[in-house]
Amino acid sequence: MHLEGSCHCQAVRFSVEANAPYPFNLCYCSICRKTAGTGGFAINLGAKTDTLSIEGSEFIRTYHARMPDGSRSSAERKFCGECGTALWLWSPEYPDMLHPHAGAIDTPLPVPPERTHFMLGSKPEWVTVAASDKDKCFAEYPDEALDAWHERLGLQDS
Repeated sequence: MHLEGSCHCQAVRFSVEANAPYPFNLCYCSICRKTAGTGGFAINLGAKTDTLSIEGSEFIRTYHARMPDGSRSSAERKFCGECGTALWLWSPEYPDMLHPHAGAIDTPLPVPPERTHFMLGSKPEWVTVAASDKDKCFAEYPDEALDAWHERLGLQDS
């Protein structure tokens, strides 16, 4: 699925091809929550790194999250240096995959038939988890990867 995205101030615009476009994976970890901050969680999609096209790359900044042990994550969290919008995450451990933040996508996204809520052990008390009977919830990481979820439900884009 072709996705178009942008930051709030429109300084950065991007497009990418997403093979896992359903916004189903809601992460409540402190890193996602504080850097993307959407409702106490962040939603990342799966896209192909080599299809990324960017306008306004001079405005993009990178953040390497501080881990609990004090080290820095190798993953690059890209955001707009003008307005602070979280754009995408890229990790050298999975160089072919890019994770656009659903909140930065302007293209209408498909509605997922179920959702996965994870890192619930990190969520603050004020966050209410709106999970349906079909949803899966995990204190830490889910038991199913992004592509596997899309494949299981027959939602995988080629």
